Amino acid sequence: MDKNLNSLLKWSIEHTAPSAHQTTDIRAADETASPSAEQAAAPTTSGDPSAPSGGGATHRPIDPAVLDALFGGPSEADLMKAAIEVITSPASENVPLEQKLIAFDNLEQLIESLDNANNLEPLALWSPLLSVLEHEEAELRKMAAWCVGTAVQNNVKTQERLLAMGQLGLPKLVELAVKGDETEGVRRKAVYALSSAVRNYQPALDVVLEELARLGVEGHEGGKKQEVEATDMNAVDEVIGRLKKAIQGAK
Repeated sequence: MDKNLNSLLKWSIEHTAPSAHQTTDIRAADETASPSAEQAAAPTTSGDPSAPSGGGATHRPIDPAVLDALFGGPSEADLMKAAIEVITSPASENVPLEQKLIAFDNLEQLIESLDNANNLEPLALWSPLLSVLEHEEAELRKMAAWCVGTAVQNNVKTQERLLAMGQLGLPKLVELAVKGDETEGVRRKAVYALSSAVRNYQPALDVVLEELARLGVEGHEGGKKQEVEATDMNAVDEVIGRLKKAIQGAK
């Protein structure tokens, strides 16, 4: 049985009033009981008027999550889509930046779940998410890079999807990571996303190394792609470390 249905069943049993014949049986038993038995069964209140009476049952409130599941509450997929709608809402809708950042924070927490991260593809959310990397507002670019990094961390399926997004994905993140006039916050989150995207996934690392060589980034000069194994964490750390060092040097 579904756990929500099971919870509802337990709750209903706990809160169901006695039936008519049960009530009659209880009263009959009370009437035939001896005074000594009644006294023995009566709760001791010690004269305290605040003590609970013996006849009252403690009612446990039903879990709202159970009601949501049974009566159409929003699923996590619905929440992800709603967050993206807020984040990518056009300027004409006048959605405040603060609300967009809250939506991004909610989305980032949702895609910490492997299942939710994998759902970015069937929900068609990769394109709108990556489009925010181009946004004029730096805080939104930063949050977009952060969400990408969270989505692809230790997840081959989402690493593959990011690679499949072509120029919108890894090359754009490389650009943000090395762009001298980009904000430090955006650059750091772009490096985080790249670090998550390339570890243990050679195709993504090859694309990143090619982009770094093409852009002539320090340590990748000459236009020749550096050969690094994605499973060699020390070597990957060196690549990512150079990007972090470049950000430090730009301060």
